[in-house]
Amino acid sequence: MKTVLAGLILLMGTGGSFAQLEFADELVKVNFSVEQNEKEAFVVAEVSIAKHWHINASKLPKGSFGIPTTYKLLPSKNFKIQGGVIEPKPIEKYDEMAGENLAYHEGKFKMKQKIAVLSTEDFELSGSFHFQTCNEVKCLPDHTYDFKVKVKGVSVEQVSTTAAEATDTTTDSSITTAVDSTKAAVDSGEKIESGNAGEGRVSDKYSYWMIFGLSFISGLLALLTPCVFPMIPMTVSYFTKTSKTKAQGIRNAAIYGLSIIGIYVILGGVVMATGSASKLNEMSTNPWFNIAFFVLLIVFAVSFMGAFEIRLPSSWINKADEKADKGGFIGIFFMALVLALVSFSCTGPIVGTLLVEAASEGGIAPMIGMFGFGLALALPFTLFAAFPGWLNSMPKSGGWLNTVKVVLGFLELALAFKFLSNADLAWQTHWLEREVFIAIWIAVFGVLAMYLFGKITLPHDSKVEHLSVGRTLLGVLTLTFVIYMIPGMWGAPLKLISAFPPPMHYSESPLGVGRAGGGAVEHGPEGTHLGPQNIYVFHDLDKAEAYAKQVGKPLFIDFTGHNCVNCRKMEQSVWGEPGIIEILKDKVVIASLYVDERTELPKEEQVEVVYPNGRKVILKTVGDKWTAKQVIDYKVTSQPYYRMKNLDGTHLEIGSASYETHSDPKAFKKWLNEGVKLFEQSKK
Repeated sequence: MKTVLAGLILLMGTGGSFAQLEFADELVKVNFSVEQNEKEAFVVAEVSIAKHWHINASKLPKGSFGIPTTYKLLPSKNFKIQGGVIEPKPIEKYDEMAGENLAYHEGKFKMKQKIAVLSTEDFELSGSFHFQTCNEVKCLPDHTYDFKVKVKGVSVEQVSTTAAEATDTTTDSSITTAVDSTKAAVDSGEKIESGNAGEGRVSDKYSYWMIFGLSFISGLLALLTPCVFPMIPMTVSYFTKTSKTKAQGIRNAAIYGLSIIGIYVILGGVVMATGSASKLNEMSTNPWFNIAFFVLLIVFAVSFMGAFEIRLPSSWINKADEKADKGGFIGIFFMALVLALVSFSCTGPIVGTLLVEAASEGGIAPMIGMFGFGLALALPFTLFAAFPGWLNSMPKSGGWLNTVKVVLGFLELALAFKFLSNADLAWQTHWLEREVFIAIWIAVFGVLAMYLFGKITLPHDSKVEHLSVGRTLLGVLTLTFVIYMIPGMWGAPLKLISAFPPPMHYSESPLGVGRAGGGAVEHGPEGTHLGPQNIYVFHDLDKAEAYAKQVGKPLFIDFTGHNCVNCRKMEQSVWGEPGIIEILKDKVVIASLYVDERTELPKEEQVEVVYPNGRKVILKTVGDKWTAKQVIDYKVTSQPYYRMKNLDGTHLEIGSASYETHSDPKAFKKWLNEGVKLFEQSKK
């Protein structure tokens, strides 16, 4: 049942759900091997990067914002490092938006480290490959691949010769040198491939597939609306009757389908080319943007429910219709354009939502989304033209088409409150706390269930004389979802929808209804606030550091955001797991730093800071302060992002943790345990 309910929620989409689901280890694959010729060997990292993504070069231009790629071999008496890391010449360009020079690699390439073998026995060599993954819009948290490879031993004579000849005393290969790809090929004895993103790449990023899948499903739903569904038999009949042969009818229908796809892809391309993608991505955490999108979705929802229809100017439709009469390829294309324009009252709200969501992701996401949507719309016209007998098995047009449209309206209505919640969280007004949000969703889906069972009718609805099997099953599913949400009013975690409502601590009864009143509220240390999983956290880093020293515990820094979907997922699904929550509650001091906190800083703290790329920024809000802290100290901009510190302020040598790398509770638990263990060792 959870899987089915998850599918229902997935159809709705989420603000930011597309934007934060990239995984560095899925976008960048690295295979390690050894190329050996007697005493001389190369440790090879063969890198494959997904299309539209890149990793930084090992040596970046002065003032660059990114994290350089490092390829390290752990020191060993069995070998000696020879020179720096060999890599192809990186792509170099100037990013006007960021104001920095970039140097990076795309596609498939190799990095090599030459070593001199000093052992007569076979041995295992260990190392790490550390990188940051970026696209044209953003960078993900840095990621590390640890690896081990086997190296063959050499003869005693070769070991003696190597020891005498070796002059390089470098044992830390983190000092790397970018060399010309031609020289790299000569040094390694192999042709080095250029960083062409179109060659040898791994599959596109996971979120692109998600965007395509959701858009395709949305296109299928659009087919079932009263504006589109009746057009299928009419259009197919036109092609089969006006074509001289069956083959010609199929060809014309195929051209018609490709034209539909092309029209929507062009629409996505316009959004991408005009820079809307990057602008929407920057605005995605802006409360005013979320308010505007809330209003937009309310308008879409009311339109779907039958209050009015959103129509394009009739002059557009008439001009397209005139050109459709000319026949030939151009005529068929304009027939497809007429379909897109006429059906806009049904498809417009869906397309609008998809474009905003996809544009927030950046890159070519808008085009991928529109391709998926257009493909779903085009398939029936082509398939029914090829197999016209299938038309007889199609359900007849009727009131059920309007039911589909109304159901979509309810889904748009529920989704709208997610964006209103984003704005409320950013401003911390506490108008739409967790209980209120869940109550609204219970009401929306409760009314939807009543509608599906025929207890409520809306304008344009036909009289429901009996319930179909499909409508009954959907009604039962919706009612089950409503019942599932009810315990959330009293503090149930509701993991199935954890990314939608405000976090648990942003509620009227953060400790649970039974512990919220009558003087029963618990209090944490001075300066703390009730945070995720009822853990008391600091929002001030200085106070957190002072308290950590006072109690002798490591400092756990949590860069987070009020509107960060993946932060909520991490807190709800990972923080509360056995073995993790005990550490977070008892063994560390947590400083949760909200990068989108809109509280204005005191005047004396509104200072100018310089980012690593030289850009100057004036800190005006608390969120600006923590954003600058994360960027300057860690060169990372995405959340959640976790680090741990010793009592002396130094970082524990366990690296960072994030949703992309540690969303698995086992991985996060291991990271925490390693940090606590290192902290205890440092005290001895």
